Amino acid sequence: MLNDKTILVTGGTGSFGKKFIAMIFEKYEPKKIIIYSRDEYKQLLVKQMFKDKLSKLRFFIGDVRDKDRLYRAFNGVDYVIHAAAMKQVPACEYNPFEAIKTNIHGAQNIIDAAIDRGVKKVVALSTDKAVNPINLYGGTKLVSDKLFISANAYSGESGTTFSVVRYGNVAGSRGSVIPFFKSLIEKGHRELPITDFRMTRFWITLEQGVELVFKALKESKGGETYISKIPSFKITDLAKAMLVDADMKEVGIREGEKLHEVMVTTDDSRTTYEYEKHYIIYPHFDWWDFKKYFTAGGKLIEEGFEYNSGNNSEWLSIEDLRKALKDLNMMPDIQTWRLEAAIDKE
Repeated sequence: MLNDKTILVTGGTGSFGKKFIAMIFEKYEPKKIIIYSRDEYKQLLVKQMFKDKLSKLRFFIGDVRDKDRLYRAFNGVDYVIHAAAMKQVPACEYNPFEAIKTNIHGAQNIIDAAIDRGVKKVVALSTDKAVNPINLYGGTKLVSDKLFISANAYSGESGTTFSVVRYGNVAGSRGSVIPFFKSLIEKGHRELPITDFRMTRFWITLEQGVELVFKALKESKGGETYISKIPSFKITDLAKAMLVDADMKEVGIREGEKLHEVMVTTDDSRTTYEYEKHYIIYPHFDWWDFKKYFTAGGKLIEEGFEYNSGNNSEWLSIEDLRKALKDLNMMPDIQTWRLEAAIDKE
């Protein structure tokens, strides 16, 4: 699929971009991978990570707000993965105009450049926060998702196809609670702040996120939103997994924060199909031909179904979380004897 192809990743120096590059080189023989981002220092770090692959890597300094630069970068590109965004909820709340310029106007620029430069396929990364958004970041990503889905009507039958991949906070990423807890524990804290004892989240790794993007690149025909079927966990169980004898203090839910991550709403259930390892939300437009663009093998989910981290059928136990954290090298650096003694008391 990606052999001898040119792939461009916006925001390609982030956690997703680095994992995506590594997995492409593991699985395929691409012609060229273009990293499009605005931080030259992070680009230098990526160059150092992939020293043996520099002959196939290109680095463009640029912002998705800059349409002219995108037009230059998209020359000869087969596939685009759009990962660039303003993602920090507080930063978006305090700088709303900047969030709109990057997340909404930037999405429109990606669409225009991809269509006009003849890109074959664009996969845009979304977030659970775009579902029934309660903060500006989620609101801008909802608009972005709508733009990418509707872009299929502009590109024509033989033009660029656009699809969306949606998942929540990646386990161990900078925006997740895991490194926050890890830092507190390694500083000697024994009390961990929990915003709400009822809170749940989905567990997805970077590798799983990249695999879902690969699936979208391979199978999408335009207009789909892909969502992985992944396990849930309780935030209180995560705290116990990281520090067995931790005290937990409920500090109150933060502004713009949800009790559970939502991936599929009850209203979306009418056009959502379940597959073995994922869901696909299909668009509901007059121009979208279901028979032509539907991916075989899916079963329409029950109307009224909502897929969220609180009503999931698959859960990670405390022990499951410990193993997963060890696999990610995200367990706090504390004395082994102390952890083992505490586990024995459970």
